[in-house]
Amino acid sequence: MPEPVSPPPLPVIWRPRRPRFVAYGFAALIVLGAVIMAVFIAEPFKLPDRIGIVLFGCAVAFVLHLLGRVRVEADDEGVTIVNAVRTHRYTWPEILEVTLLVGDPWPRIDFSDGRTIGAMGIQGSEKHRARRATAELEALIRERAEARED
Repeated sequence: MPEPVSPPPLPVIWRPRRPRFVAYGFAALIVLGAVIMAVFIAEPFKLPDRIGIVLFGCAVAFVLHLLGRVRVEADDEGVTIVNAVRTHRYTWPEILEVTLLVGDPWPRIDFSDGRTIGAMGIQGSEKHRARRATAELEALIRERAEARED
């Protein structure tokens, strides 16, 4: 049985470490390679072709940026889930639970309206960090997600 984790102080941001380094590292490598290719490519290729090569490298780098920017942010008002394409904002009472099963790429967060969203900012491939982040988020949900009677 895992030991209980106390909620971290707010605000807190969980980000993957290795996938972010890989995404931004490859983005830089691809843009650099595209620029070098555009400069040294053979003569039949004209200026528009060279610009196209650099623009294609930048487009690939942008897609990698979308994958590198993923995160889960928790503050006093709720949780912001920044996935590759969409950003979701939820208040604490909307959140029911977070689950990370062995082998899952990232945890799933269940909401009171029946939706379930993957939180790509906590990567299951970073096993210990992912379990710790999921446990911290679960502790915050237990502490804050109950609808309070005022």
